[in-house]
Amino acid sequence: MKKKYRILKWVLIVFTGLLILIVSFALWFKGLLPPRDTAIETSLVENLPYVSENIQPFRGKILAVVTSTNTMGSSGKSTGYELTELARAYYVFQANGFEVDIASPLGGKPPVVIDDEDMGAYDFAFLNDTLAQYKTSHTIPIQDVVAEQYKAVFFVGGKGAMFDFPENKSIQALVRNYYQSDKVIGAVCHGPAALVNVTLDSSHALLENKTVSGFTNEEELLLIPEADAIFPFLLEDKLIAQGARFNQGAMYLEKISHDGNLVTGQNPWSVWAVAETMIEQLGHKPKFREITDEENAVRILNTYDTHGSKKAKALITVMTHEPKVPINRVLIAKHSIIAAMKGDVGRFFDIIGLVSFVKKMGA
Repeated sequence: MKKKYRILKWVLIVFTGLLILIVSFALWFKGLLPPRDTAIETSLVENLPYVSENIQPFRGKILAVVTSTNTMGSSGKSTGYELTELARAYYVFQANGFEVDIASPLGGKPPVVIDDEDMGAYDFAFLNDTLAQYKTSHTIPIQDVVAEQYKAVFFVGGKGAMFDFPENKSIQALVRNYYQSDKVIGAVCHGPAALVNVTLDSSHALLENKTVSGFTNEEELLLIPEADAIFPFLLEDKLIAQGARFNQGAMYLEKISHDGNLVTGQNPWSVWAVAETMIEQLGHKPKFREITDEENAVRILNTYDTHGSKKAKALITVMTHEPKVPINRVLIAKHSIIAAMKGDVGRFFDIIGLVSFVKKMGA
């Protein structure tokens, strides 16, 4: 009996010690992150110099298309279009002289996904933009879109797009028309689901021999392990099956593909580059834009992936000397969590080290 009590005592001591270590680490980890900047929640378009200053001449209209689906199949999981993917592209187009209309398969007010942790000044400005909110609440039914009115189309991501983009005949007709008319087609994250069943007048699949990017199997299955059972297909698999050359970058970091008049991006962190590449494909030099803290964090993570911690810290050192640039520590910290989810302990501690170094350098 005494032996059992001694064993129980040591189990409790070990458990308590581990609990203390976990709580201490969590508090230390939280201390690496900056306090939430609630001021950005009141961002207004007129306070964004990129949009409100140096107004460009009117150059035409671009159509953005979002999903109407609010549930992932029969799973009961909610979905919709990703607000950040629409908002950022919307303001790139607007800042470069293009008016943006918004359409969806069903029209009206589609479901939206708002991830508070990913929201920045442009995203909150979009929520506070009366005209933008009117357009998102009164989207044009895709079957009523007058294709001739637009110079380009941009398919916004969101997991709902996997359900109502691929089989939509109006979307297929619009994409076929634009591709064969050499108009610009952009899509990001799950948005390329709009391209998978498009057949050209030549009877070839649009995607045949095209270099494209989209949400990867690895990205999908890490967050939703049962994705292959929930979705009608995994996007990467379907793009490849349709003959595409799938251009994959690092998980949850910027990656785009530009193949003629087709511009595609891997995930939400690719939106800025996709939208500005579309502007270039339309024949215009993109307007100067201050790089966001999130983009700077992505650059650091890409440098780490390519060249290791030493080079990443050297880049941070450059970024934090005058003139300083903003760095999103939260995004870098998220990638340490992703590493932990994948069981990559070395990467986890490396990235934690980068977060700590950014804080130390005052960014």
